[in-house]
Amino acid sequence: MKHSLFLIFYLLLGFYCNSQSVSDYIKSGNKKAEMQDYKGAIADYTLAIQIDNNTSEAYSNRGYSKLQLQDYKGAIADYNVAILLDPKDVWAFQNRGFSKRILNDLMGAILDYSKVIEINPNLVTGYFNRGSVKSDLQDYRGAISDYNKVIELEPQKNDGYLNRGNAKLRLQDYSGAINDFDKVIELDAKSVKGFQNRGISKNILGDYESAILDFSKAIELQPSNPEPYFIRGNSKSKMQNFQGAILDYSTAIELDSSNLDFYYKRGLAKIQIRGYQSAITDFSKAIKIDPKNSDAYLGRGLAKIALDFLDSGCLDLSKAGELGNEKAYESIKDFCK
Repeated sequence: MKHSLFLIFYLLLGFYCNSQSVSDYIKSGNKKAEMQDYKGAIADYTLAIQIDNNTSEAYSNRGYSKLQLQDYKGAIADYNVAILLDPKDVWAFQNRGFSKRILNDLMGAILDYSKVIEINPNLVTGYFNRGSVKSDLQDYRGAISDYNKVIELEPQKNDGYLNRGNAKLRLQDYSGAINDFDKVIELDAKSVKGFQNRGISKNILGDYESAILDFSKAIELQPSNPEPYFIRGNSKSKMQNFQGAILDYSTAIELDSSNLDFYYKRGLAKIQIRGYQSAITDFSKAIKIDPKNSDAYLGRGLAKIALDFLDSGCLDLSKAGELGNEKAYESIKDFCK
């Protein structure tokens, strides 16, 4: 009888210690994760799982640490188990959806975010993330529907308006997009994207002066960002202010010398002021960045022909044609007889 009681006590004590150990490892892992020691956290969660492989929290938290280390497949594997153990684990679905999106399993991500919404219809991130994936899939109307819900749940935050405006921009609803970007700026007067994207919408509608004001505000807020300089340069080109456009393209190039569009557009602007030799340099730089850019060959060829370098210019036009630029053949007919 004494042996039986001792055995029962031993088993209960062992069960108690193991339960405590699981909790201790999870707490330790959580602390390490908070300190961004994700490898250490994974080691602790793994020890917890070795003691009790039915603990959904350990799998879910280990999945999160793997996600932070960009081990997306490993994260998904852990979230799969976590969800089997706890089908209501909203964050497991949320983070598995994020991992699937990174791995380009967009439909899988949408299913996970839809499950998030089913579990908690008031969780904004479910709608926001699903809307973002729908935008990736070019389902902009579906995305707008999700962003509408984001705005309904959090009307004083600008993310929903910004993303809905971007979706409207894709659908060529420029006036609707401007209305959303107006709201973004109303909620956050320092939103670079709000000013920049509103400027893009205005630019498309031909309101170049107002667009330039928006791009200038974006530059004021973030002077190290080359994009607003570039698109402001485009607006200035539309207004035939080519000198001003060249200045903006030059600033964009100073900030990012790897973008071929910046050189290409500056080359076009230089052609307009008959700076052909300098334009050739810009087109050559664009070609160096992307040797298959037919537009750059076309621009360089026309600039060379303007300087009477017919043979070399016609070779560039021919190369542009080979790369699929139909306009090149029209120019060949005109100049290369």
